Amino acid sequence: MLYPCRCGTRGTRVPKSHLSAVSGLKFVSCGRGGLVRFECSNPSDFRIEGDGVVYAARTLQRIPVPASTLLIKAVDTTTQQQWVTQVKMMPPTQVQELAVPPVISKTLKEIVFPSQNADSTLKRIKRDWVIPPINVPENSRGPFPQELVRIRSDHDKNRSLRYSVTGPGADQPPNGIFTIDPISGELSVNKPLDREHISNFHLRAHAVDLNGNQVENPIDIVINVIDMNDNRPEFTHQIWNGTVPEGSKPGTFVMTVTSIDKDDPKTANGMLRYKILSQNPESPSSNMFTINNKTGGIITVAAGLDREKVPQYTLIIQATDMEGNPMYGLSNTATAVIRVTDINDNPPEFTAEMFFGEVPENAVNVIVANLSVTDKDQPNTPAWNAVYKITGGDPNGRFSVPTDPTTNEGLVTVVKPIDYETSRTYVLTVEARNEVPLARGIHSPRQSTATVSIRVKDVNESPYFDPNPKLIKLEEGMMPESTLTIFTAQDPDRFMEQTIRYSKLSDPANWLMIDQNTGRIKTIAILDRESPYVKNSLYNATFLATDNGEKKASGTGTLQIYLVDINDNAPKVFPQEAEICEKPEPNAINITALDGDLIPNAGPFAFELAHRPSDVRRNWTITRISGEYAQMSLKIGYLESGIYEVPIIITDSGNLPMSNTSYLRIKVCQCDMNGDCTDQQHIMAAGLGTGAIISILLCIIILLILVLMFVVWMKRRDKERQAKQLLIDPEDDVRDNILKYDEEGGGEEDQDYDLSQLQQPDTLEPDAIKPVGIRRLDERPLHPEPQYPMRSAAPHPGDIGDFINEGLQAADNDPTAPPYDSLLVFDYEGSGSTAGSLSSLNSSSSGGDQDYDYLNDWGPRFRKLADMYGGSDD
Repeated sequence: MLYPCRCGTRGTRVPKSHLSAVSGLKFVSCGRGGLVRFECSNPSDFRIEGDGVVYAARTLQRIPVPASTLLIKAVDTTTQQQWVTQVKMMPPTQVQELAVPPVISKTLKEIVFPSQNADSTLKRIKRDWVIPPINVPENSRGPFPQELVRIRSDHDKNRSLRYSVTGPGADQPPNGIFTIDPISGELSVNKPLDREHISNFHLRAHAVDLNGNQVENPIDIVINVIDMNDNRPEFTHQIWNGTVPEGSKPGTFVMTVTSIDKDDPKTANGMLRYKILSQNPESPSSNMFTINNKTGGIITVAAGLDREKVPQYTLIIQATDMEGNPMYGLSNTATAVIRVTDINDNPPEFTAEMFFGEVPENAVNVIVANLSVTDKDQPNTPAWNAVYKITGGDPNGRFSVPTDPTTNEGLVTVVKPIDYETSRTYVLTVEARNEVPLARGIHSPRQSTATVSIRVKDVNESPYFDPNPKLIKLEEGMMPESTLTIFTAQDPDRFMEQTIRYSKLSDPANWLMIDQNTGRIKTIAILDRESPYVKNSLYNATFLATDNGEKKASGTGTLQIYLVDINDNAPKVFPQEAEICEKPEPNAINITALDGDLIPNAGPFAFELAHRPSDVRRNWTITRISGEYAQMSLKIGYLESGIYEVPIIITDSGNLPMSNTSYLRIKVCQCDMNGDCTDQQHIMAAGLGTGAIISILLCIIILLILVLMFVVWMKRRDKERQAKQLLIDPEDDVRDNILKYDEEGGGEEDQDYDLSQLQQPDTLEPDAIKPVGIRRLDERPLHPEPQYPMRSAAPHPGDIGDFINEGLQAADNDPTAPPYDSLLVFDYEGSGSTAGSLSSLNSSSSGGDQDYDYLNDWGPRFRKLADMYGGSDD
């Protein structure tokens, strides 16, 4: 039913063949003229013209169901008002039997419950009794409720019945979409339906009497929601990105765009078609791409893609439903961005035909020249990155050309030393390529090759020894001032007139000297193979050769001296200490000999006991086991416990054999059954009995008491000495006695002295300080000195010794002080002395009447003093 005017249709016969002329259904004029646009729900089978005439769009088969419904929508093109009506399609035989009823009328289609027996048992239903589904268009504008069908039972003739429906859409969510009049059984829809939300409903109809007793078995009702074209296509992405290599042939696949329509894909409402609306830029052609209208696949249709000219294309893609019908279909657009990817269609070209550089000789890993190129391909891609190769001028591989990853320049680098005396210039041929090969059909131009001219600069090179190291073979024991060899160096600078001087750089044992002009090497000490500086009979010394160039250069050479062994070391017994039991069994000791020499100047050895003392051969015996070992054992049945030193004469096997008497310290002790000395025996061997231990303890106690008494006496003596007057009384002045002075003052004639003369220079008057530049030979160098102790101007006579001790301690801790065996200056006493000269000391007697022979017993240091004072007047 169309509003506001009421339009109707009449039933028509649908022929089997395709209708090319106007036939079928025709609308009654509604007075709308050409302002109404018509649409049908099945455009694949039917089409409707602007005058309202419906045509069959293809050959139709006989409809198997009694009738089908075609929905027709009319849209006012001015007000956009819509109306929907139904056209019932029936086979030709049924058209003749029916009048032309209105589609929407009060005479609704009835659905009758199947008949039943009186005993409420179901009769057999005919096989063709099928309740067809009810089709309801979505988005209907009403009015609502809108009657769909009438449910009726044959039992309503003789009693009152009540009808109801159950299921989703009725009494189940979503509730209230469908309702039924309980008395008349009219099933109605109460609101517009949305197929994209729910495409069909399954309801069940019931019939009961007034008492609620079921009088009919429930029947199933299917309500299909007919799709309308109410959804536009939606692209899954609004912007699509794709790539295509430059230079691609026509037909090259680029990308696929996809759009989705929520309408029924089985109808024209959901059938989409794609097309390209525009291309930007339109170069070199406005139709560089095409799209498959069904799949959305984009391919190239023209040649001439060049990234260097057009790096990117932008396409506007349109998707339209209704199979692309521009009049009835809904459409949407999206953007496709196609980036043209780079291929290696542009070779690198040098910016110049000739490059120049220079390098000092012998320099390695030095960049000589930078080679720059240009490449039109996309930067920082394999088609742009340059690779350089030296194709000529470098047969020995002294150069390489790596690529700077930032600038793409070629860095000509020296990888092997270059000798100016061999070649002064190099001319290289360098070729530039890309990391990937050039595209097919493209060749490298002449600009891809360049020439590099490199000049070598002469520098002062270091002299070198040849051979290095130099090996000589000598016998050890060579005497000093013996010439060993001449070790000279060569100067590689042939074009420079230079002289070479030699010096010693390393001589661990200080055995050698070298002539600075000739390189002649002599000995200054005896060569000893057994020296700790000799390893595996090899002694290494290093010498330095230096030229006299403007910038002096030097080179080192190593002299290896192989020292041939001579028999210059006597053998010694090993081990030097051993234990043996008192009784003969078991009482054997295995010994060997150590010899610093090598074979044949070492073993085999000959072992024998010394003849003296006489008890050695009486108590002991020695038996040779092999050339390296012998066995010592007791010759007598019992030997008292103790420590015995047994002399053993050992002779080596040198050409001139050397003998040596070594002492083997043997401890004789009581042994247990295993041949080991017992603990008690160790104590007894030491001679420590109970009485001895008590005696030792008493001696220790007495010694401690004596030490304590001595310390107390020394303390008291120090106090008494500090209490004395500095000057002694005249009656105590005995000139013939040796006086002990506690101060560093004068002698007997200089008792009246001034202690201020012993102060440091800082405490003297400025005029007493010696002038700058006058220094004693034993003075310290002029550098910051440590803080030595200061004494007061009038010290106590007893603190001079403490002062000297403090000065000594400060000097020991002074890092700038001279070594321990050097003369130490504790204090500077000024340039003059008010105490006078010590030459004034004179003895009234020569002392010849005294006996100084006892000084000979004090040691060699006092023996000279005894000779001076105890000798005769001669």
